[in-house]
This record gives sequence, C-alpha cells and structure tokens, in this order.
Amino acid sequence: MTDTLTAVFLGHVDHGKSTLVARLLLDSGAFPEGRLRELEAACQRRGVPLEISFLLDAFQIERDQAITIDATRIWLNTPNRALVFIDAPGHKEFVKHMVSGAWEANAAVLLVDAIEGVSEQTRRHLLLLSLLNVRQIVLVVNKMDAVKFDQARFNNIENEIKALLSRWDLSLWAAVPTSAKDGDNVVRSSERMPWYKGPSLLTVFEQLETTPIQVAPLRFGIQDVYRKQEQRIFVGTLHGGPLHAGMQLQFLPNGQHATVQKIVRFPEDEREAHDGESIGIALDKPLFLQPGDVASKAAHAPHVATEIDATVFWLSSHPLQLGGQISVRLGERDSIATVTMIHEKIDMDTLAYHASVELQNNDIANIRLRFELPMVVDVRRDSGFSRFAMYDEHLVRGGGIITSIVTDLRSSQRSANVSPERGLVTLEQRFRRYGHTSGVVWLTGLPGSGKSTLAKQVEALLFARGWHIFVLDGDTLRVGLNGDLGFSVDDRAENVRRVGEVAALFARAGMICITALVSPFEQDRECARQACVAGNFKEVFIKTPLEVCEQRDPKGLYRRARLGEIESFTGISSPYEPPAQPQLVIDTSTEDIEESVETLYSYIVATFRAD
Repeated sequence: MTDTLTAVFLGHVDHGKSTLVARLLLDSGAFPEGRLRELEAACQRRGVPLEISFLLDAFQIERDQAITIDATRIWLNTPNRALVFIDAPGHKEFVKHMVSGAWEANAAVLLVDAIEGVSEQTRRHLLLLSLLNVRQIVLVVNKMDAVKFDQARFNNIENEIKALLSRWDLSLWAAVPTSAKDGDNVVRSSERMPWYKGPSLLTVFEQLETTPIQVAPLRFGIQDVYRKQEQRIFVGTLHGGPLHAGMQLQFLPNGQHATVQKIVRFPEDEREAHDGESIGIALDKPLFLQPGDVASKAAHAPHVATEIDATVFWLSSHPLQLGGQISVRLGERDSIATVTMIHEKIDMDTLAYHASVELQNNDIANIRLRFELPMVVDVRRDSGFSRFAMYDEHLVRGGGIITSIVTDLRSSQRSANVSPERGLVTLEQRFRRYGHTSGVVWLTGLPGSGKSTLAKQVEALLFARGWHIFVLDGDTLRVGLNGDLGFSVDDRAENVRRVGEVAALFARAGMICITALVSPFEQDRECARQACVAGNFKEVFIKTPLEVCEQRDPKGLYRRARLGEIESFTGISSPYEPPAQPQLVIDTSTEDIEESVETLYSYIVATFRAD
C-alpha cells in the first residue's frame, strides 16, 4: 500500500503556482489525452491566449483573469506514493482559502518569482505556515528563464527565505530553481541550469515525510457518545498515540480516570489504534463524558485554561477589537472568548511589531483571549489542541496558535466543573438604558494622596447627573471582603486581584466603578486591568509627593510607620511603583480639591459618555 503526501502550493499572484502544478501533471502523463487540445480550442473560441494553468482553474472567472480564487485539489499517483496537490490562491483577498488549503498539508511548496523576489505576501504565507505547523517547506524559485538562469539570483532568494524560516522556527527541506512554463527541473532535470545538482521537484515529493518523525503526546478528543449493546462508546479522532486496550486515561477538564476496555471500529473491534485514526473507545466503568472532553495519559496531560496568549491571523472585513468577543473552536469544544489584550501587531512589510487596538483583515498579531468555558489546550506546535479557529455567524473569521497559558485551572484551586453563565441582557442594552458606557476608573497613589476624597466627590456629582456609579474604597473592602488578608506581598496582590474582579463585575453590569486603592505594584494593577473588559479600564495616577502625603497623614499612619509600629507601609518601608503609562495624572499638591475633582469628573464624562 502506497502512502499519501499532501502538499499545498503557495505564492504571490502571478508567481506561477497553477502553471507549475499543471506542468507536473502534463510532464508526468497524468492528464487525459486530448485535454490540452480541448483547452486550446476553447481559448481560441474565447479569443484568449492559452496558459497551461487553465488545466487547473475550475472557475471561468479565473480563466478570464488568469488568477486562482479557490483552493484547487489535484491527485497524482507515482510508482511509490499518492500525491495530493492543493493549489492555493495567491491574492491577499483570498488568504482564507490559502489557510483552508494548508490546514491538512504534510508539506508546503513556496513559489517565489525570480524577478520579483520575496514579497510581503511571501512573508505572510511563511508566518501562516508556522502557525499551522506545516514543517516541511520546499522553495521553488520560478521563472528562472526570465533572469537568464542566474545562479546568484537563485542563491540570494534561497538565503533570504532561510533567514525568514529561521525566524519562525521552520526549516527548508529543499530549494529548486524552475521554469514552469518550459518544464525545467519540474519532472526532469534541466540542461539549462547545469549548476543545479539537486533533484527535480517531482523527485523531492518522493523524498518528503508523510508522517511526523516524532509522535505527539496522546490526545483523544471526544466528538460524540453512542450506545452499543448498553455500552457507552466515545468516538473521536486520535492524535499521537498509540492507544490500546488496558491503557488508563485521564479525561479533562473534569479530571476523571478510567481504563480503555476495548477499541471499537467498523466492521470489527481491535486492541490498538494509531495517530490520525477515527475510532470509538469503551471504558471499564461508566463516566459522564461529553463532546469536547479530552483523554490523555495522566503523566502527559494537557492544560485546562480560561485565559491564553496566542498568535492569531484575522480574515474578516469586520475588525476584531480590543474588548470584542468571538466564538472559538479548539478541538471539539466551543466557547465565547473576549480579547482582553492586543500585545502587538506584525507589520508584514518590515516584520516590526506595533501597538494596536484592533485587527483588520489579513492582520497577524499577538493577543490575549479569555474563554467563558474551561478549554483543554496544549502549548506544543505538534498538537492539534494548540491551534484554534475563530468564527461568528457560522463563518470562520480567523485562527491562531497558543503561545502561553495565562490562567491554568490545573494549577489553581478553581474547579473545572464551574462554568460562568451569560445573562440575557447585553452590555449594549445597558448602555442605551443608562446613557453612558461602563468601565473601571482605577485611582492609585500613595496613602494620603487624596484618592478616596476625589472618588467620593466625583461619585456624588455623577450620581446627581443620573449616571450609574459606585466607589470601591480600599480601607472599606479590607473590613469586609478582604478582611482575611494581611499586608505581605502575596496578600497585597490578592487584595488587588479581588478588587479588580469585583470592579469588573460592576463594569459588566453597565456601571462605572471608581476604585480608590493604593495598589503599589505595577504587576498587580495589570492583573486588575486584565480582569476588566479591555479598553474600559482607566488607570488614574494621583501623583502626590511623599512629603506632602506625610504632612497630611489624615489617619496618623505615616507617624506610626516612622516609629516602626506598622510594617511594610507603602512609601516608608515598602516601595510604590508609579504607573508607566496612566490614562490620567492628577497632582493634588499643585491643584486644590475643587480643581482635582473637576479634572477627574470631566475625564470620566468625556470617556464614558454615550455618543
């Protein structure tokens, strides 16, 4: 039985992908006799010149415009293996078809025009291949006849591609110089490039690997549950492996354990299954499992995450904004995800990173997502549970690969059995009812800087205006909600985390929540920011010098700290880290209370007023 290699052909428009694939088929004798004459006659009738790429382009619009719109799938059998070629479109507007074509490929053939060289689309395709975990890359430098078969030009392009591949942890399997329209080095070696000593492209396809060299850890995602003679059969696709009867498995996110009693296949049961097989398994005891649960060996279990960092590509004309929500499918589980941070967006022209608050069509960026449901994930490129699709209205809008876990339920005290509920009233409905948007205004500064005074007076003014607003004061919360916490570094961090979560709940209820909290450490304030809907967290630095705060000393705390009666007091025996980039700075040592109140009041009205 011959094995099967699936290769996706990528490249910028007009670099010659369809021509190359057609030449492979023509010169290997795969086209039916007379097909070329049929196309010649059709082109003559339509008054257009014949291009052998027309052998592949299925849509008439493609023949008229000489471009490939959809991903065309072609089969070619050689004596040693079955080849499946996916001719993906090169236009920037059709990147989503390229992604769908590359999703299942064993290898990628990247075409670069010898005249034009590496383009912005070439760089985008390479980065997408990295995200899709296509590890075998074959470079084809096409149209070598147009540069008079110049070896130096070929070498320069090969070196530039190698540098890009190294940047994204990919490697070059082979580099082949071709002239696809004439067939040089496609099926047979070219006499016009005697300096090239490597194999033809067809020979390269015979040498590529069709299965991973290293098998990933076992993952079995449950797709459905059936009954067979009163026995529950859990069906899905095996990743990694092998899996055999008698093997003990752990099921996440619930953490239950059971032993595989047998493997169920049609037409007969067997004792062992291997990577990529769709199977059913029966267990030695009844477990309540559902689609989306994942089985693994306990020693190599995946993570259960509610928040992750990922590199994503966005393929929709509708922007993905900071604070926006999108449906995510990871494995067999779906969840709503909120974009809590956009770390940086990649400029494909310069490969530099830039700050951004939204993703436009074809953007690639590093972002943070918070899931509403616990998701079983990996941070391994060779795992199907490290990649996900983003969609809405049943249309795929993008995808990504997980780069790190922010919140892992396996390492926390929270239960994976707890799932947040979504209300029937949306934030937009609350905004229309209240007449303003919602968010958190986080006042931070030294003790005695005036945070609580400012917060209470602005609360009164906004309440008189009819706005829905509430103040969370640090001292008040330490009497109740946080009464069990001390002032160690860990307790201070937990204090800020709890306040941040409560403030975020107020924001989700459509209200404006002002917090008056020393919150001395930047990392803890960032934790509070992440809890809020991104973009609606406003950090306000009450920038009052230590000597002024100490002179005021409204509660006598500075005096006691100087006497050594209070340990770890911020500003005296414990540091304060000022915000690096606050949204607003108020110095109550240079403004009187009325001016400071007016500054904060005007800022909140301008920021949260519903236009």
